[in-house]
Amino acid sequence: MELVHSGKVRELYADGDDIIMVASDRVSVYDVVLPTPIPGKGRVLTQLSLWWFGQLRDVIPGHVLSATDVPAPWQGRAIRCRRLQMLPVECIARGYLAGLGLASYRETGTISGVRLPPGLGEGSRLPEPVFTPTTKAAAGHDEPMTFSEVEALVGGLTAAGLRRATLEVYRRGAELAARRGVLIADTKLEFGLLPDGTLMLADEVLTPDSSRFWLASQWQPGGPQRSLDKQFLRDWSAGLDWDRRPPGPAIPADVVAATQARYTELFTRLTGRE
Repeated sequence: MELVHSGKVRELYADGDDIIMVASDRVSVYDVVLPTPIPGKGRVLTQLSLWWFGQLRDVIPGHVLSATDVPAPWQGRAIRCRRLQMLPVECIARGYLAGLGLASYRETGTISGVRLPPGLGEGSRLPEPVFTPTTKAAAGHDEPMTFSEVEALVGGLTAAGLRRATLEVYRRGAELAARRGVLIADTKLEFGLLPDGTLMLADEVLTPDSSRFWLASQWQPGGPQRSLDKQFLRDWSAGLDWDRRPPGPAIPADVVAATQARYTELFTRLTGRE
């Protein structure tokens, strides 16, 4: 097979007309891949994405062809996928205020051009989920986009489809997670097109690498939340003397174990599987 792309976490291989997407145990913080892997992380990302693709099949079609028709060494951490024309937009849905969305709100009262009510704080639930897209930067950091900028980039009909699909996936995901005692604060999704123009959900879906997950029982607006996602690593790295440029810092064993435990706990809470 031909390696067609190597990302921060995943490798993509061409296998005839299909793509084999393989999730590694690598982890990135602020777009920098750290030198220490999180054991089992690639398997959690893959299996949780597969579970979500199944839960969302009546919301939007996904790119999954098979979870088992992959090379034996990659079983459990690889997916055979349809080859898509990927759209150059990171599609973000937010239901709570956190991260870069919080920073933008504090500065301008808006996120990606969407004006929000005054008086919200860190961890506040938004009146309704909002679509706050960003660029998909080949290098460096993604930048916020307004909906008008998305329309200019991909066309009005496709932009409307991206916004609708992103919010529908978020709402369905948040509803299912809430039944299991988990809040989805926000999530980042990717979409692609089939040759006939059909919009499809791609890449990873509602994983702890791409989303913020909080325990509903511990949610307290007004400050940071206990996360079951990569935010734990971001918070750890924020306390280091590091300029957020390569090379990234090595992760101590206790932080590796705590990160691994959060990913595993989230997977079990959502899917009911060990």
